[in-house]
Amino acid sequence: MSQAEIRKRKPGAGRKPNPIPTKAIRLPLPLVQKLQELQNSKNLDALYRVDIGEIFAGKVSTALRSPLFESRVQAGFPSPTDEFSEGSLDLNDHLIRHKAATFFVRVTGDSMKNVGIFPGDLLIVDRSLTPTNGKVVIAVLNGEMTVKRLEKEKNRVLLCAENADYPDIIVTEEDSFSTWGVVTNVIHSLI
Repeated sequence: MSQAEIRKRKPGAGRKPNPIPTKAIRLPLPLVQKLQELQNSKNLDALYRVDIGEIFAGKVSTALRSPLFESRVQAGFPSPTDEFSEGSLDLNDHLIRHKAATFFVRVTGDSMKNVGIFPGDLLIVDRSLTPTNGKVVIAVLNGEMTVKRLEKEKNRVLLCAENADYPDIIVTEEDSFSTWGVVTNVIHSLI
């Protein structure tokens, strides 16, 4: 076969251009196999996301006042308790800053467990707050909602997991990204 014949190819033949830039790197074989498994996985996005089970608006129509004991509770050695309450606490006032912009979100994944957010927890989310660096936010990435810690570094945005089993997500220009709200509180049941 001559050089001219080699250069003359059929239309559409050869390696197709990749829309995402690539880089050749050396990896240990077990890691290559793991990456191939991830690439072939139909549920690759599940690795990055905390699925949001439910979203619903809070109904804050009545006050919920309960006795408030002013003495602190020690988590170590027990101390004598006060017999009388010093007033009352309305949980609506304590947990909800902006009634019209507050929603509750139920968590179904464990990528934020190291900051105390577990499957089944209720997150109180305020959509009127500005999402700033280091805050835990509800983000919408390529049409999917996730809860992550927001990190802004120079010209890039990271959505950071708080569990070593999950990688951080680097938001690229190709991604559709917005922050839906800032998590202000976590309601975690002990029973």
